[in-house]
Amino acid sequence: MESLNQLMQQRREKLEKIRALGINPYPPKFDRTHTSRQIKDNFEALEEKEVAVAGRIMSNRRMGKAAFFHIQDMEGRIQIYVKKDEVGEKTFELYKLLDIGDIVGIRGLVFKTRTGEISVFAKELQLLAKSLRPLPIVKEKEVDGKKIVYDPFSDKELRYRQRYVDLIVNPEVKEVFIKRSKIITAMRNFLNQKGYLEVETPILQPIYGGASARPFVTYHNALDMKLYLRIANELYLKRLITGGFEGVYEFGKDFRNEGMDRFHNPEFTQMELYVAYQDYYWMMELTEEMISTVAQEVLGSMKIIYQGQEIDLTPPWRRLPLLESIKEFTGIEVDNLDDAALKDAAEKLGLVIEDNWGRAKIIDEIFGEFVEPKLVQPTFIIDYPLEMSPLSKIHRNNPRLVERFEPIIAGKEIGNAYSELNDPLDQRERFMQQMQLRAKGDEEAQVIDEDFLRALEYGMPPTAGLGIGIDRLTMLLTDSPSIRDVILFPHMRPEKREEEHEIDWE
Repeated sequence: MESLNQLMQQRREKLEKIRALGINPYPPKFDRTHTSRQIKDNFEALEEKEVAVAGRIMSNRRMGKAAFFHIQDMEGRIQIYVKKDEVGEKTFELYKLLDIGDIVGIRGLVFKTRTGEISVFAKELQLLAKSLRPLPIVKEKEVDGKKIVYDPFSDKELRYRQRYVDLIVNPEVKEVFIKRSKIITAMRNFLNQKGYLEVETPILQPIYGGASARPFVTYHNALDMKLYLRIANELYLKRLITGGFEGVYEFGKDFRNEGMDRFHNPEFTQMELYVAYQDYYWMMELTEEMISTVAQEVLGSMKIIYQGQEIDLTPPWRRLPLLESIKEFTGIEVDNLDDAALKDAAEKLGLVIEDNWGRAKIIDEIFGEFVEPKLVQPTFIIDYPLEMSPLSKIHRNNPRLVERFEPIIAGKEIGNAYSELNDPLDQRERFMQQMQLRAKGDEEAQVIDEDFLRALEYGMPPTAGLGIGIDRLTMLLTDSPSIRDVILFPHMRPEKREEEHEIDWE
């Protein structure tokens, strides 16, 4: 079997032969008139009419002085019939130098073969880009009338690392990202129709905040200062509410210096929304309305299947207090335990508790391990302990709780929301408590943002805030098991050759 290098060398030799024919293998433009789907959907109107199509060669069947091959464009595949007597000697010589993976343009007549396949009879053939690497072609065969795929390009590590190849040879992958785009568009339209303003806030920030996470650190040479990639949009969006905007939202990239698994990528997309004069009860209703509306618009139904489980997104969703949820699934009444007893109860459940963990961290671990995975149908987990939410308003009926909720679907939270804390003195005290946790070694505890506190001191109205993880919502609505399946270029460990050729940014 030939090595990859030999195959690549053969393609380079063909490239030189094409140039020797006086043909530019990388021309600047091709005037396409129709896509593959447009031709197939409008065959009766286009039969015997001339069209111009373009795409990548995905199969090739030669028969002496004629051949059939399939090209693939964004919308599918279509068969091309090329005949030497029709295209001429030089063009047929070009055709014989083509490989699977090459991108071509064809002008010709639409017809249907004797087997009933809609095709294009080539009158002209133009090479648009010579592929110098062979594709890992997915092979198909028909058994008892059913299409069977074998030898697929299925190595996930390779698929994620070389997404461009994944998109070529597994065209169904495109559908995930088309739906992702539609999800964002539907959500944006929903928010715009409500009258909220889309804004942009800084990604590079002198102080990071709005979440409990470790940041990525960078450096600004001209200002001679350290900067952080934002971990959340929250504190800047709430500055805008202080400034007089009454409903703002942002689709933004956030960055958290944390581990990677099927639910976490260090670079991810969030939509954050803040609306003045509202609270978390109101925001729960808007959240279930928005998610169900997006599902209906993108999928045509509020009932979906995720990893074999049927999930009904139709409002209203269940409301379940956090402490009640822990009692329901573990039998532990967390609110009645002091810190030592809480740690002991967690260890009896099998959790390994680190010395620097505070009460909030332990409760969060119990919930994440024993409650969250069991919440399949849409559920709002509400009313979190005070120590778990430094940016949330104290509950109006219980000073030990805050007005916070997380929407949980299919065993994972897809968002976070508060009645936003707008008391600047209370906020400062919460920040100070977070700094005490940092002093004990909690690297994810939040830091004091003096400018944000100054903004609150000017007065921020009662406000409801919401963050929705776009990647996790896309996983849910596309039945994707991993966050890497819904991010075009997820972060990966570097290939060895990349490690050997690190860029010297100095």
